[in-house]
Amino acid sequence: MNWILLSLAVFFISMVICGIIIPQILLIAFRKRLFDEPDERKIHKGAVPRLGGLAFMPSIVFSLCFVSGLLFLAGENNASWDMLSVKRVLNSVSVENQVIPVCFGLCALMVMYLVGIADDLIGVKYRAKFVAQILAGLLFAAADVRLNSLGGMLGIYELPVVISWVLTVFLVVFIVNAINLIDGIDGLASGLSGIAMAFYGLSFNAADQFLYGMVAFAGLGTLVPFFYYNVFGNALRRKKIFMGDTGSLTTGIVLSFLALEISNLDRDGLFTADVLVVAFAPLAIPCLDVVRVFVHRVIRGNSPFLPDRVHIHHKLLALGIPQRVAMVVILGASAGLIALNLILSPMFGPFMIVVTDLLIWVVVNFLLTKKIRGRQKREGISVGYD
Repeated sequence: MNWILLSLAVFFISMVICGIIIPQILLIAFRKRLFDEPDERKIHKGAVPRLGGLAFMPSIVFSLCFVSGLLFLAGENNASWDMLSVKRVLNSVSVENQVIPVCFGLCALMVMYLVGIADDLIGVKYRAKFVAQILAGLLFAAADVRLNSLGGMLGIYELPVVISWVLTVFLVVFIVNAINLIDGIDGLASGLSGIAMAFYGLSFNAADQFLYGMVAFAGLGTLVPFFYYNVFGNALRRKKIFMGDTGSLTTGIVLSFLALEISNLDRDGLFTADVLVVAFAPLAIPCLDVVRVFVHRVIRGNSPFLPDRVHIHHKLLALGIPQRVAMVVILGASAGLIALNLILSPMFGPFMIVVTDLLIWVVVNFLLTKKIRGRQKREGISVGYD
């Protein structure tokens, strides 16, 4: 019961705060004409503010600090909160093992938040973003929020400290950019991130890591009101908003923090699955998509950092599938892939699961490309589709 109450508390507080802030951001954005103007690459029509991510960090920090403060205050005063089982929760919250990583994680969140604001308002070069992401990764590593083991993948178990730091920074940069690049249609990035945060929250609570579970549900709370305004908001009524780089960067850094912490849980298994599978299965679709897109661009001699229209959601749209349906299909695929990975984990090692996911992704993209070319041929469109 204790973890349910804690999770619900941070979730609802974060959701309410974010739900209050977003309308104010819309008001300011329209008064100051801070819009995301449409162009030939973008899907949306009309002026839509892209500052929704401004609401994320304040909502997460306030809800997390407020509920944590009440929890520790109750323990300090020996309050009789039988329903919360305060003693059990406090015993599980080791200052050394959880509070310190969360503090460094919030520092990294602040870095991403400020870089995102600067990018949304005046633009930031991708090299500067990479520097900020590397700094965030180093903050994680310094707090021991690191990939310390490959759990036997390729015969590798414990990693040397230097390799662990390098892999951690790489994963942080990779995950943050994967979330940023998948943000191409309404509800996609927030939906995928929401599924991942809900899964991480349940996983941490199942492992009695309540503080990390609170971080996950605080992040989930910010995504619910944003998802509503992003997917169901009417642009003509000035009720629609995008998360912008502020939102994708802050969401990405929270997800990378949670994934790395999951990877450090007891290796006896969680949900009978390997912890590496539990850690990275929720991020499979954005990560697989960014790998395929980067490889696609490099093979064709283009910069991997220049935008194009070959992401998975672009392919579904090219088939004539409505934007909202495409979003639902991808979210369903993400949930299905998570379930598949968990089912296969007791039977296969993490390496074989990665190979399986890659094969599935290659086959799906090949079939989609084939169908798109067939559709273009039937409609007499001469330009092919890669």
